[in-house]
Amino acid sequence: MGKGDKKTTKGKRSMGSYGKTRKRKADAPIIVVKKEKKEKPVKAEPKAKAVAATKKPAAKKTTTKKSE
Repeated sequence: MGKGDKKTTKGKRSMGSYGKTRKRKADAPIIVVKKEKKEKPVKAEPKAKAVAATKKPAAKKTTTKKSE
């Protein structure tokens, strides 16, 4: 019983593992503080884009079948 034994504290220390016989220290509770997000100012669209968006799409041309 010693370094190679997984069930003893000495064996756990040599392996670097934790378990029933080698407990970890209880850490202090972690408190997460939420940060407030800053809103980005809304940018005005350039005039060129505003005009292009208001244009109506071109009407589709339909072809008629010729009867012979």
